[in-house]
Amino acid sequence: MTLGIAGYGVSIPMYRIPHREIAEIWGRGGRAIPPNEKSVAGPDEDTTTLAVEAALNALARAKIDPSLIGAVYVGTESKPYAVKPTSTIVAEVIGATPNVTAADFEFACKAGTEAMVAVIGLVESGRIKAGLAIGADIARGRPSDELEYTAGAGAAAYIITNDNAILATLEGHYSYVTDTPDFWRREGDYFPMHGYRFTGEPAYFHHVISAARGLMEKLGLRPSDFRYAAFHQPNAKFPLKAARILGFSRAQIEPTLLNPVIGNAYAGSSLIGLAAALDAAKPGDRILLVSFGSGAGSDAMSFIVTDLIEERRGLAPLVMDYVNRKKLVSYGIYARFREKLRW
Repeated sequence: MTLGIAGYGVSIPMYRIPHREIAEIWGRGGRAIPPNEKSVAGPDEDTTTLAVEAALNALARAKIDPSLIGAVYVGTESKPYAVKPTSTIVAEVIGATPNVTAADFEFACKAGTEAMVAVIGLVESGRIKAGLAIGADIARGRPSDELEYTAGAGAAAYIITNDNAILATLEGHYSYVTDTPDFWRREGDYFPMHGYRFTGEPAYFHHVISAARGLMEKLGLRPSDFRYAAFHQPNAKFPLKAARILGFSRAQIEPTLLNPVIGNAYAGSSLIGLAAALDAAKPGDRILLVSFGSGAGSDAMSFIVTDLIEERRGLAPLVMDYVNRKKLVSYGIYARFREKLRW
């Protein structure tokens, strides 16, 4: 059965805080810090609003009747309600209710691709004609912690179907999971904790490289067979190192490297990178997607872009449209927007 992406869309807040602003507040101005910034969700934005906007953009590209969507799954680690799904709100807003299955998925930063794998399974089995998978987060970083420089916000949505109107055909997918406690947040805690360098190896690199190699071996492919590769971006360095270890060139991942300008959108990170690759791809290009979620695991997928991409790409804002739409804020505004002062 041929199936793949019928539509995709993203949403990135316009507010940005420069890394130098964070460094100055915490007395680190003299240290070497990346001369970049990260996205900040505004006071009227949360995971739900970002997910809805990304979903509407995906629907615009897919040109699909929302009532045909049989599943709406939202992957996130920063849902606005502890007990109430985000997915039902999204499904209601886009017009997919009531004949739809909906759920929120949880697996740290790979919750979005986990939702996508579930939708792929439902479409492959014939249970549904089309499904919507979303990765969305307004990531939280403890004040003065390293995460403050990278914990950004954003969302990406993908409509998966098996009809003829496919922008990118799914060639195969592969998952690699172990119990590796590199990052966590206990019930009731507002800010997450992490294992510092432990988050790189054996967490990020072991899982990303294993998943990517597993997929390529499964499909009989090499890095040179891909035009673009989108890796999860917890920071600006990790995806570059992973690409180098696997044998990918800088040119293959350059269009997807968004961490320096929007930070780590967590569940939306690798999926926004995939959207950036689709924005630049030509028919016949092969794209590798590799996510990572702390805890830990990775999903790897291979897509081949179809001729329809040229017709549908301009029906919704591109990733760079969101990247270039920005307004810088001070640390004070950032702290107020993101409730950094807890009492």
